[in-house]
Amino acid sequence: MPHIDSASRVVAAPISRVFAALVTPDALAQWLPPDGMQGSFDHFDPRPGGGYRMVLRYRDETAESGKSTPDSDLVDARFVAIEPNARVIQDVDFVSPDPAYAGTMRMTWSVTDHTNGTRVDILATDVPDGISSEDHAEGLASSLANLADYVERD
Repeated sequence: MPHIDSASRVVAAPISRVFAALVTPDALAQWLPPDGMQGSFDHFDPRPGGGYRMVLRYRDETAESGKSTPDSDLVDARFVAIEPNARVIQDVDFVSPDPAYAGTMRMTWSVTDHTNGTRVDILATDVPDGISSEDHAEGLASSLANLADYVERD
């Protein structure tokens, strides 16, 4: 049964810088992959109705088993809405022969002003059964930590 996962973090950077990191391919490729993975894009079209395919590769093939290949996850995403300095909504599908990863997950990334910078909230709905809430929470927290590192650099 699909489930809902969420995470949030306050980052010490202005909302405009954080939002730009949500919609810029070079930035996303650096911070979005969770620990132990690296990412690259096959294509990227940042507009509602556009989308991307991201290839996430495990750095250590023996540590994990990929959803798409033994060492990778392929993610197809479509931008549903892009509201500057507010939120990005994406519908995300994993390319996988395993039916446990089937279905479209909706990822909503929201940014709001905070006294210490910008609060980033992620809401993932319809998360496929093959992704455990515990593993997903760990991955979301890792991506948020990477985002903080990325946008807090001078």
